[in-house]
Amino acid sequence: MKAKSHGSEGRFAYEGLDRVIHERARLSVLTSLITNPKGLTFNRLKEMCALTDGNLSRHLRVLERAKMVEILKGQERNRPQTVCRITAAGRKNYLEYLTTLEQVIKDAASGTRSTSAPDLVRGLAPSRV
Repeated sequence: MKAKSHGSEGRFAYEGLDRVIHERARLSVLTSLITNPKGLTFNRLKEMCALTDGNLSRHLRVLERAKMVEILKGQERNRPQTVCRITAAGRKNYLEYLTTLEQVIKDAASGTRSTSAPDLVRGLAPSRV
């Protein structure tokens, strides 16, 4: 896996570690939604992820712009209700993200990296501080 440049957003050593997903709160939202494919109400999702209304709304907007979640507004017993669901694209991206994390774990456990070390690291000795 090669490194991928994201401009001012920074980059990860593993291309599949998508910054949209990798942020803790958004990862929590997607994890909650992938295990509840019919969706969750806004309030239930807020409780599960331990987020405030504003914080959850902000993260949902990011995920919705990335086409990873859909937000459905309706009524139940004459009360407004918002339901959030993971999209097919969101499910695919999430599973690809997990596959990349599995590779990170395998590489860390074996002490290797799936690509060769950069030339500037070769031949260096430990520093004596």
